[in-house]
Amino acid sequence: MSRDARSFESGAGSSRASGAQTAASPRTALAPPGTLTSLRFGYGTNGLADLRLDDALALLADLGYDGVGLTLDHMHLDPLAPGLAARTSRVAHRLAALGLGVTIETGARYVLDPRRKHGPSLLDPDPADRARRVDLLLRAVRVAADLGAHAVHCFSGVVPDGTGTDSAWKRLAETLTPVLDAAASVGIPLAVEPEPGHLLGTLADFHHLRSALGDPEPLGLTLDIGHCQCLEPLPPADCVRAAAPWLRHVQIEDMRRGVHEHLPFGDGEIDFPPVLAALAATGYQGLTVVELPRHSHAGPHFAAHSLPFLRHAERTAATTPPVPAFQQTAPPHGAPSATHEGSSTG
Repeated sequence: MSRDARSFESGAGSSRASGAQTAASPRTALAPPGTLTSLRFGYGTNGLADLRLDDALALLADLGYDGVGLTLDHMHLDPLAPGLAARTSRVAHRLAALGLGVTIETGARYVLDPRRKHGPSLLDPDPADRARRVDLLLRAVRVAADLGAHAVHCFSGVVPDGTGTDSAWKRLAETLTPVLDAAASVGIPLAVEPEPGHLLGTLADFHHLRSALGDPEPLGLTLDIGHCQCLEPLPPADCVRAAAPWLRHVQIEDMRRGVHEHLPFGDGEIDFPPVLAALAATGYQGLTVVELPRHSHAGPHFAAHSLPFLRHAERTAATTPPVPAFQQTAPPHGAPSATHEGSSTG
């Protein structure tokens, strides 16, 4: 059903306050034992690429979603086109009227280069190319501040040919530093996503970056539940518990072990009630965003079917005895498939 409209001032103001509060605390406290918070579900606009942004937002509100993962792209709030501030203001009013929260995502495939998927990255050998990616992230931080978003999502990129791992980590730390400074200045966390095939591809890699940067307060984590199933040594529910102190954004979809392919719910191998129970128990209050970027051809269909699935799994989780942390049997560990959805070739 449609949401009641409310004023931009009250809606955006409360979101900004919430975002600032999240960023100010570098750790997410666990909820009291035996309590489960109600999760807030969103849907990613990268899975609604064939819809105008206004139509996509109206669809999600009508379906009952709590928010949207807004990917800045040429068809949805183009971050490089003229008049960004004015266009962002209009989107802010629309989000407030529809009662939708928002996370800003930066995974557009060709927004910077029409010939290189996700290029240039933060790891490119050319400093000018790296600067273009940094500029995009700085624009994303400004948009997030104007929209009252609870986080800005980003990722490292694939290590370029001829670049050593040590050099790649050094570049990542250097390029993220001004973005973290900007995020800190507006009180919105930067949520880095471990992406299969990228330099920062696992939870362990996130902690490597966190340590290299000195554990800066604005640095948080985007946890993709499907990626946990794909390649992490722990089951997804245990990944959630392990990641809880740094969670700032969550993406969700189904997936199979060893294959980086975002699947509609029920088409993969993930047991979702334990995952949602673990997430609720952390006290996480950001958006949990459905990410089906390769299903835009039927985006409204998958958006309509995803939320009832998640709500049913959430209800099931609430009536199921909790599994002790780290006591589940981990699925066989395996490398993801050679062609990654997040790679330059997938």
